[in-house]
Amino acid sequence: MSFKLKTFLLRWLNNTVAVFVAAYLVKGIHYDDVGGLLVATFILGILNTFLRPFLMLVSLPLLIFTLGLFTLVINALLLYWVGALVKSFHVDSFWSAFWGALIISIISILLNSLTGTGNSRMEVRRGAPPPPPPNRHDDDGGPVIDV
Repeated sequence: MSFKLKTFLLRWLNNTVAVFVAAYLVKGIHYDDVGGLLVATFILGILNTFLRPFLMLVSLPLLIFTLGLFTLVINALLLYWVGALVKSFHVDSFWSAFWGALIISIISILLNSLTGTGNSRMEVRRGAPPPPPPNRHDDDGGPVIDV
């Protein structure tokens, strides 16, 4: 199995777990069977790959104005559209999609960082801090000009 395929499948599994948790916690998100959940997460992944960057670019002024919080609205819209596209996956309202998108984002970040499939990395170090860099005052005896 190639590295890219393995990474894709692991990210899809992480996303599926995140949507499963969101469906469990948010009252307005539910699915009929596991197949519907898998199809919904696959389509959500496709929409996140191809449509989300375009939506982020179009809404760039809102993203800047809200310091990135408008990303949750974009994620909620994508989740809501997946509920409209997949017959066995249901998202009852925009607010259900909003809270679901928030939960999915948090769970996905945690799972992707734990499995090493995300772009972000978390590192916990214990012990003494690294030594400070050496003090560099070697002017070779020449004149110092401050500007």
